[in-house]
Amino acid sequence: MIGHGNTAILEPEEQAFQVQGRLRDKFGRSITDLRVSVTDRCNYKCVYCRTGNEGAQYTELSIEDYLRMVRVFVSLGVEKVRLTGGEPLLRSGLVSMLRELAEMRTAFMPDGSFAGGNGAPLDIALTTNGHLLEGLAQPLKDAGLNRVTVSMDAVDAETFSAITRVPRSYEKVLAGIRKARAVGLGPVKVNCVLLRGFNDGQIEQFAEFSRQEGVIVRFIEWMPLEEDRSWKRESVVSMDEIVERLNAYRPLVELAPHAASETAKRFTFDDGLGEIGIIAPVSRPFCGHCSRVRLTSDGKIRTCLFSQSDHDLYGEMLRGGTDEELAAYIRKTVMRKEARHHIGEPGFEKPSRSMVHIGG
Repeated sequence: MIGHGNTAILEPEEQAFQVQGRLRDKFGRSITDLRVSVTDRCNYKCVYCRTGNEGAQYTELSIEDYLRMVRVFVSLGVEKVRLTGGEPLLRSGLVSMLRELAEMRTAFMPDGSFAGGNGAPLDIALTTNGHLLEGLAQPLKDAGLNRVTVSMDAVDAETFSAITRVPRSYEKVLAGIRKARAVGLGPVKVNCVLLRGFNDGQIEQFAEFSRQEGVIVRFIEWMPLEEDRSWKRESVVSMDEIVERLNAYRPLVELAPHAASETAKRFTFDDGLGEIGIIAPVSRPFCGHCSRVRLTSDGKIRTCLFSQSDHDLYGEMLRGGTDEELAAYIRKTVMRKEARHHIGEPGFEKPSRSMVHIGG
């Protein structure tokens, strides 16, 4: 992109993508997945995230503002919306927001196609730490939520409390997972960030948990997104190590991915019981198929978890931007999406925000 005065002029390569109806970046990747942080507040202080002294900014917009921005993204072909935080279940108005999102399933695109693109309804998901999930699972389901992912980094109470730094919380999360399954918010996924020296001894226990509880367990390599910048490569438990440990527990069988943009390598065991996913952004980056962008709780677009800058969509709204102008801003921003992250490479810079301020 080149500038002339205050006017942005697209290069020919950018123009070719801009004229297409769907959101695509300059590398040809279709952007269909939006993650929306509805708060940066959290009731946990996990050791791999809230490790510093920054503290949450407690920046939240009105539910109406989030909904307007999401509507514009959906009009551009976004098919999946995931609500995140912080901890989204702390956010007042969340259930009513889900009802509004569910109504977007019946909204038609300008070209006459169904919301979400490809004739499919909008897929609405939510990531939570599960502490408040038991009491909210049914209202969330009734409001239109399709499925839920629970962040849970241990399957015993003592280790869980040591990681979250919140006592007597494990049983609440377990009850929330079981309630989510019971009301139909499935398949329920349980995300575990493995951190050497804290919970890397729980790989086999999580495999058993998947088989017993009927949930998909996903192990995630620890990324440099914590507050105090304490990340070290040697603290990462790699995909190869996880696979080796699981195969020793019981032989694995790899499953085919649901889509090219899927982030997890999927496995079951030789008897078909249980499912394990492994998300390996450090040892096996999947940037080439990335289909997502993020909207922070203060209304800024982040094109990658490891971006060094934000793009202020909410600021465009405050300046009186029309929906068409917001759409143009989103398209321009998506064209700047990075080719990949550079974790572990010489000169790598950690992102300008920590995870709690970006949104999971």
